Amino acid sequence: METRASELQELGRELVRTSYLKGDFVLRSGRHSNRYFDKFLFETDPGLLRRLGRHMADLVPKETQRLAAPELGAVLLGGSVSMESGLPLVLVRKEPKGYGTAKQIEGRFEPGERVTVIEDVVTTGGDSLRSAQVLRDAGMQVIHLVVVLDRGEGGEENIRGAGIPYSPLFRVADLELD
Repeated sequence: METRASELQELGRELVRTSYLKGDFVLRSGRHSNRYFDKFLFETDPGLLRRLGRHMADLVPKETQRLAAPELGAVLLGGSVSMESGLPLVLVRKEPKGYGTAKQIEGRFEPGERVTVIEDVVTTGGDSLRSAQVLRDAGMQVIHLVVVLDRGEGGEENIRGAGIPYSPLFRVADLELD
């Protein structure tokens, strides 16, 4: 068990080294921040992505039948967790595509399935809640949300307030930032 904790601690340090930026940033929520975690820097590193997928898969409840990943940011994470857990994956588009099948959810699923949403970084939780609603509108049961990093800016409260159990792999307050 101690090995697992030290692995996770080292993963947190690597996440900070790889993707933590300082400056003036506008977040998806519209808020300004002097710190930013560039999810694409950690999601496009194969070794880091593999390790994140392994640790996130441990947080997925056993009763999960399918994973869901919102586009674009969480797609690679969702794939990594899917490969690690063996659970099938659907992708949730921001909007239904305007051509072909015009789907908003890509991949196979059955109404009634128990789904865990995989996310990258949560600030207010707005995008996560939008994705959860798309899945619910399609008849799926959103039973959990697993995220790499919670920025500690209200997302957890908003997600839990919507009745969705929530498990962040890391909280920004727990990471060693310089």
